[in-house]
Amino acid sequence: MTDIVLPFDKTRDNTLSRRAFGAITLGAGAAVGTAAIAADRPVTETDVTIKMPDGECDAALFHPTGNGAWPAAIIITDALGLRPAFRDMGKRLAAEGYTVLVPNPFYRTRKAPVLPGPFDFANADDRAKLVPLMSPLTTEARARDAAAYVAWLDTQPQVNAKAPVGISGYCMGGSYTMIAAASVPNRIGAAGSFHGANLVTDKPDSPHLLAPKIKAAYLFAIAANDDQRQPEAKDKLREAFAGASQPVKVEVYSTCQHGWCVSDGKVYNPAEADRAFGELVALYKKALV
Repeated sequence: MTDIVLPFDKTRDNTLSRRAFGAITLGAGAAVGTAAIAADRPVTETDVTIKMPDGECDAALFHPTGNGAWPAAIIITDALGLRPAFRDMGKRLAAEGYTVLVPNPFYRTRKAPVLPGPFDFANADDRAKLVPLMSPLTTEARARDAAAYVAWLDTQPQVNAKAPVGISGYCMGGSYTMIAAASVPNRIGAAGSFHGANLVTDKPDSPHLLAPKIKAAYLFAIAANDDQRQPEAKDKLREAFAGASQPVKVEVYSTCQHGWCVSDGKVYNPAEADRAFGELVALYKKALV
């Protein structure tokens, strides 16, 4: 079982603003809607419930509006869960021609939104609120969930089940993608980790040791302060995937702090978040065919 430890950096503002959390509370309950984004391509959004081995998972599903079947992609959130920022990510990716699932990874504990009010990672009381959410997410639980998400997507009429599946994850979602790719190697064909946490540890179940079981082409986008904290991680990731003869790109985003891809965070970097998104889409265009 892998312990999940979230990066905390005293040099950055770790507070999620009150305004952002207000948006989380107001926006996370949207049921069905249509948004025009990414070159005005309309996207349909639907709230769904997925029957899982361990309960029922609330999630958001996005796909291009109209009749069709597109390659599936999964987005794994950070520790603050399913909320408007990640719904926006789902819409944006769907507009590129994918059917996108954004699940609530904490469904075992509570439905989204999982944390009320503003959240400050520098506050011990706030960090303690994460314990009941994170504790059930063992390696085994995440592997079961990943297999269930893929199996569910393969039954959806909007999914081209003949195409490989993509998965991307943010912060804690980074290591989640590796567990998923190793658990469903014959379906997951591309993956991206953005400011991922606990990708390389000194434990026997470190995610990077899963590389021989992974068949997905991989992108690792690493924050500058994460690289400063663990400079050897990028090299171990490259070595692990090279040893497994698996395609991988590992890049340190030298001007970005942990969390830069998530729009409701204080370290959000729009230009570099766009660049990271472009890298993911380019990977998917090549691999999910």
